[in-house]
Amino acid sequence: MSTRIGLSPEGAGALQHVKDRRDVNTVIFRCTQTPRALVLEREGNLTHDELVQALPPDAARLVVYELAFATPEGSRKHETLLILWMPSNADAQEEAWTPAYETVKEVLPNVHVHLTARRPEHLEYRRLVALAG
Repeated sequence: MSTRIGLSPEGAGALQHVKDRRDVNTVIFRCTQTPRALVLEREGNLTHDELVQALPPDAARLVVYELAFATPEGSRKHETLLILWMPSNADAQEEAWTPAYETVKEVLPNVHVHLTARRPEHLEYRRLVALAG
């Protein structure tokens, strides 16, 4: 059974910004060991490319990202994604991140697209659109 993980006040505020404000579409968290908590690493309005570049190649991160895209019919849509960034060399960290993932899912119950990405290709724009579609 996994231990609950806390959410820093700054992190909780950032999640609220994604829900309430148009100028924030991305929140990136890192996990601290003592105390065991999710800490805000970055909050902003990132393009898809900026999001992919912001993720470290060798460390896990938890990302909330509001994806903007057009449907095949041409209408504009937004879908919030919960992404567990788990590069191959960070596999040993995956179990430690499960409680963090569950914490954010509880705070954002209306997020329906959850994914684990191990390589930048897993975050390819068209793939994310297909998942959100």
